Amino acid sequence: MCYHVFLIPIDGRNLLSSEQFESSIKLDTPVFAISVILVFVSSGLMGFFPEAGAQHSLSAMNFILRHAGWLYLIAGILPLLFCGWLAFGRYGDIKFGAADEKPEYSTLSWVGLMFTGSMGASLIAWGFAEPIFYLQTPPFGIEPYTPEAFEWAHVYPIFHWGIAPWAIYCLPAIPVAYMLYVRKVPSLKISDSCEAAMPHKKNRLAWILLDVFVVIGIVGGVATSIGFGVPLVSSLLSELFNIEDNILLQLVVIALWTAIFGTSSYLGLKRGIKVLSDFNVWLFFILMAIVLLAGPTLYLLNITVNTVGLWLNNFIRMSFWTDPIQQGGFPEAWTIFYWAWWIAYAPMMGLFFARISRGRTIKQVVLGVIGFGCLGTFLFLSLAGGYVLYLEGAELLDASGILHNQGMSKLVSAVIAQLPFPAIVLAITTIASLIFYATTFDSAAFVLASICTLGLKGDQEPKKENRLIWALALGFVAVGLALAGGFETVKSMSVISSLPVIPILVMMCVTLVFWLRSDFPKLSEKKPVTLD
Repeated sequence: MCYHVFLIPIDGRNLLSSEQFESSIKLDTPVFAISVILVFVSSGLMGFFPEAGAQHSLSAMNFILRHAGWLYLIAGILPLLFCGWLAFGRYGDIKFGAADEKPEYSTLSWVGLMFTGSMGASLIAWGFAEPIFYLQTPPFGIEPYTPEAFEWAHVYPIFHWGIAPWAIYCLPAIPVAYMLYVRKVPSLKISDSCEAAMPHKKNRLAWILLDVFVVIGIVGGVATSIGFGVPLVSSLLSELFNIEDNILLQLVVIALWTAIFGTSSYLGLKRGIKVLSDFNVWLFFILMAIVLLAGPTLYLLNITVNTVGLWLNNFIRMSFWTDPIQQGGFPEAWTIFYWAWWIAYAPMMGLFFARISRGRTIKQVVLGVIGFGCLGTFLFLSLAGGYVLYLEGAELLDASGILHNQGMSKLVSAVIAQLPFPAIVLAITTIASLIFYATTFDSAAFVLASICTLGLKGDQEPKKENRLIWALALGFVAVGLALAGGFETVKSMSVISSLPVIPILVMMCVTLVFWLRSDFPKLSEKKPVTLD
């Protein structure tokens, strides 16, 4: 049974004709101007003064991690509880759209858009390298390179990329989709999904600042992906074409990305992003099949089953571990950083997931986002992580030495070179990485342009010029990070930009609950009554 309701917002925007609606779409000048200026100025400073920029970024990140780490751990687990309540509670059957409306995208395309637009790119960058980091500095005071360290090195990537981050992404998608397809509010702005929690609803400045904070959070999260992605793709291209990996090649990669996702963003959601994501899903499956079948298959299956048991047994412990006594720094360096990264990305993913989820129920969106998302990351990380740990343990590859001396990007190339037909696998990985990052930045440019647009309905797209400017802005961010460099500097982008996003997510939850109780009062009864 699906519940739906059609409401007219108090400003009467639903009464506009289609022609009036088209003309009502216009740039939100204050949000756009402030956001673009901040992005270009900060990126420019990072590029012109890399040492000072890196120092200030690291200082800010360390301050946040030291004083608010506990807050991030709580913020990382609460979305899972809230989404579970939505899916399996009384409101789970509410549909985003009319009762007889079919989903806008097929399930495969829907999942592909979600996966390639969010984590797909970074999975390749981290999937082969992250286990080696944990092998060198294990959690819980475990001795490095022991059998126990190998086991936990396989568990923690799956924990950091699993159910909690997908719940963080899912949480804002529900109120935005509800706003678009149930309340019919013509907006793709996060501020409008916080409406009931805004203390001063008529204060335009408060709404502008909220959207600006969201934009900065998104750019910070994307900046982290860029910072890890540029060296990865340049390293893969260097290995593939036997050319020198230097700053010039990285700038070429940035230019290529900007051209790809600028063109795709200009074409729009269905003609650009969807085509790229559908193609890349198949590349991703091919890559996983090669690792499983050409690698140590039995070892991969054994360590994966073992990891499932460890994960189930220790999920609560890992979720709340702050290491208050030894203070070894593992939670701050990894779990809290990851939660900050996902939180910075959350508004972008919420808007994007909501935009592509028309025709589905709350329960379907929650189970689809978290379920399919977890399945994808679990499959890839189990195979990639297990394979690199096998190479390290069997002394077939000095993965630790490569990571320490040359970095994670070179390690990815070195691991792939161990597979049969390395040139073919390397080409597949390079193309997949290029497209994964392009679709991620496509999604970012689309969402950033939407936030900077007024009067945008759920089935409409922001103006092409707006999307193109944000594609160029993200390219400029990439140049600034490439010049500044530094592993910790890249990580700091997400941590710094994520802090103001936490209260915004809380406001979205408060508003959603208010809307649900206001629009469906009969659902509070034991026997829900349809409003059809």
